[in-house]
Amino acid sequence: MPIKLLALDIDGTLLTPRGELTPRNSAAINRARQSGVQVVLVTGRRFNSARELVQKLELDVPLVSHNGALTKNIETLETLDYHPLDTGIARAIIGIGREYEVDMVCCDDPDGLGKMVMEGVSEGNKSLHRYLDKYRDSVVEVSDLLEYVDHPPIQMMFSGRCDPMEEFAVSLKAEMGERIQLFKTRYRSVDLTILDALSVTASKGASLAMVAQQHGVRREEIMAVGDNHNDLTMLRYAGLGVVMANAEDELKQMGFELTSSNEEDGVAEAIERYIFQ
Repeated sequence: MPIKLLALDIDGTLLTPRGELTPRNSAAINRARQSGVQVVLVTGRRFNSARELVQKLELDVPLVSHNGALTKNIETLETLDYHPLDTGIARAIIGIGREYEVDMVCCDDPDGLGKMVMEGVSEGNKSLHRYLDKYRDSVVEVSDLLEYVDHPPIQMMFSGRCDPMEEFAVSLKAEMGERIQLFKTRYRSVDLTILDALSVTASKGASLAMVAQQHGVRREEIMAVGDNHNDLTMLRYAGLGVVMANAEDELKQMGFELTSSNEEDGVAEAIERYIFQ
């Protein structure tokens, strides 16, 4: 069955490790679109940090951001699908984060371009400092995050070194149980893990299903390409799930198709192999 909808993760998948969109990947996406395939970016990124790439690719479908918690029109900023985190649950998560002394960010402002609200960041978290410096206009520092969270935010986000984040993830899930979904993006090569705590109704797979329904596309006509744990829901939902060679071994052993790494234009290779051959 021909592919009619292509869902792409961004970091670790579409972009190189240096955050570059290669000419081959760009050309393959353009060719797919010219042949009638809809292309949607489905990312764990915040809306505003992914919006520029969607505009660069001139995609005319919604942007699925925050691991499926927020889907918006990139031009009008109209919110098309939103799964906020319950206020009480967000406050409970903050309490647990304080107990474990982890760096945490409250992602908020679903109606605008988005903002990152926090009390501060530990000096040793160099990766998070670099990220915040890049998006300084979106950063809001408050003296008390619990006091700030008096409404449902988009999500709570945590980042740090892989092993401590792994331990914190186990503890957070044990305490919050089925009240949250916890998505993990792990990059062992740079010792960085990002944990996203979201509403139980939010996921990349659920948002991909929504976009497909709006475009009249059946599940069997979808190809999804990803590289990390937070991509699993969309990889499993799609009729054809494709995993990057740079993904962790456990993802590559789950029965998905395999393409080259993000250093080797793996997205273009997948498009050429499964859409045009």
